[in-house]
Amino acid sequence: MGIEIAGSFPRYTEHDPEVPVWCVTPGEGRAIHRFFDTSPFSPSGRYLAAFRLPQEQRLPAPGDVGHVVLVDLAAGDERVVAETRGWETQMGANLNWGADDRQLFFNDVDTSSWTPHAVCLDPLSGRSRRLDGCVYHAAPGGTALAATSMVRNRRTQVGYGVVVPDDRVPRNPGLADDDGLYVTDTATGEARLLLSIADCVRRCEPASAFRDAADEGLEVYGFHCKWNPRGDRLLWTLRAFPSADGRDFDVMRTRTLRFEVYTLDTAARDVRLAVGVDEWAKGGHHINWLPDGRGLSMNLNIRGDGLKFVTCGADGSDLRPILERPPGSGHPTVHPDGRHILTDAYCFEPVAFGDGTIPIRWVDRRDGSERRLVRIRTQTPAQRECAGLRVDPHPAWDASGRWIAFNGFTDGTRRVYVADLSDLVG
Repeated sequence: MGIEIAGSFPRYTEHDPEVPVWCVTPGEGRAIHRFFDTSPFSPSGRYLAAFRLPQEQRLPAPGDVGHVVLVDLAAGDERVVAETRGWETQMGANLNWGADDRQLFFNDVDTSSWTPHAVCLDPLSGRSRRLDGCVYHAAPGGTALAATSMVRNRRTQVGYGVVVPDDRVPRNPGLADDDGLYVTDTATGEARLLLSIADCVRRCEPASAFRDAADEGLEVYGFHCKWNPRGDRLLWTLRAFPSADGRDFDVMRTRTLRFEVYTLDTAARDVRLAVGVDEWAKGGHHINWLPDGRGLSMNLNIRGDGLKFVTCGADGSDLRPILERPPGSGHPTVHPDGRHILTDAYCFEPVAFGDGTIPIRWVDRRDGSERRLVRIRTQTPAQRECAGLRVDPHPAWDASGRWIAFNGFTDGTRRVYVADLSDLVG
């Protein structure tokens, strides 16, 4: 089944979009989809999974309830299919589709013990089961879930994990042997520590800059983790900061974080440092897999003259710009056709419009030409006081590579939009 958009969804026409755009959460609002590396469209294309925040003026407190929302794109309606206490403002409850429209994963927290865990939900029947571990990213086909410690995510940056009382968030002085990258088998529901932070840093090739973390007084935490499209390799980022930097949470705001990107096979035998501290320190963000699952893309100030779209092998080889111009920005993905890059922008980046609106960008790798497909507001009143309350569009593809979903902030609330790019991809 292809994607069909009901006529009841309002068209978005502000700033004359170059492609057809619909708002698919026109009612209550406060809705976002997950991230630029995860399709919110169900495997059939009939549904879209969104998360509804209970409010938009502050960060969540432990136990705050958010809602998992199922949007029926063909019927033109939306309904709440689950509630959860395992969410934050940027990624919601980390909704990931599995094998079919009856397998949707998200995080929750058992507040009787403050234990975070994943849920496997059939959103059509309402049946669900609890899994060990958590979900950050689901493997292709929903066979496994990968996650770092979702409660520790707030140590380095708010918005991406789950919230429990502060005194229940462990610290990682030096290199932890009991924290790292976790994988849950969705058939059995059992989770295991696939690779500890200590083993990752000690075994990776080439050598990690974090290997002397204990002597240097660093705390080291896992963060992003992503299966490649083939399901045979994982990307994992580590973040480190000096223990005496003065903050217990959201250390990103101090700009003292150090970043490294690794890739590993599913048995964690082959661990490679793909992007090290020295490269990332030049300025950069948002690493992602290329469509072939063999290489990586990101924004990186590779030569000190501004962000560029860059690529490298999964082992860090052949790090180079994809294009010299136009500049990089936002959350880029390379389309499966290999020719085009889709991305958005932060309000502060040079390609934004300076008034709280940003472009959804379509860049041709062949000649560096660019089209600004959509212009939409993302700036929120609250983000000036708290960056974790911003809205990132996170443009993400459907399975066919013809439709995208993205977030915006319109009519005073968060909303999810869908655009038809069929005329651009052939």
